[in-house]
Amino acid sequence: MTPTPVGMRCPECMQQRTKVVRNPTAPAGQARAFPATIALIVINLIVYVIEIAGGPGGINNPGNKFVSEFALNGFFIAEEGEWYRLVTGGFLHANFFPHLLFNMVLLFFLGRLLEPSLGTVRFVAIYFASLLAGSFGALLLTDPTAFTLGASGAIFGLAGAIFVIARGRGMDAIAGEIGILIVINLVFTFGASNISVGGHLGGLVGGALCALAIVAGERGRLGSRRLPAELTLILAVAVISVLGGLAVA
Repeated sequence: MTPTPVGMRCPECMQQRTKVVRNPTAPAGQARAFPATIALIVINLIVYVIEIAGGPGGINNPGNKFVSEFALNGFFIAEEGEWYRLVTGGFLHANFFPHLLFNMVLLFFLGRLLEPSLGTVRFVAIYFASLLAGSFGALLLTDPTAFTLGASGAIFGLAGAIFVIARGRGMDAIAGEIGILIVINLVFTFGASNISVGGHLGGLVGGALCALAIVAGERGRLGSRRLPAELTLILAVAVISVLGGLAVA
């Protein structure tokens, strides 16, 4: 397999006289090749501006009230029916550096690699399924009454998806690099304090499961209507994550 500025391509695809291009209007390496990645980064930045606007002042002091109203929290999900926290918690961050900055750099790097190779629809589906799986993991393995926030679960899911898809396409070099990145981040996850181990592990597992659906489709195991079948399986991961999160909240 060969990494390109707009995603991952197999050697056979590179040798084809007529190549398949998912976004023919976007020059290689430009943001139009990965619009959802850019949109997600912008949304996270806007939400953080809202956080600090209600805070005590300073770029690293987000507003506690806004965070407490939308961060993942099992008590408010179970007692107040605020199920939306399963999603909104993934768009909040505790500080600009290192939390938000580190997550957005990883999102740009992983999204720039994955989105053009799968298409925006699959990419967005994997992102949100991983986010929900991370919320489930956080509620399952962390104190459900604690406030949990950050895009890390979704980002771990993207990393897990790239690893599985790269292996499925024979991209051992890329899979090895992403595998090292995952291991390094897992070491940091278990070694540092104030990090949701469950959120990271849940997102990683969720993204990997979604990627298995993509690989199955690429190998012809889901029939001729690949996209609907793949999205159905990814949706199943998301639904199971939501139901699991509600059950353990």
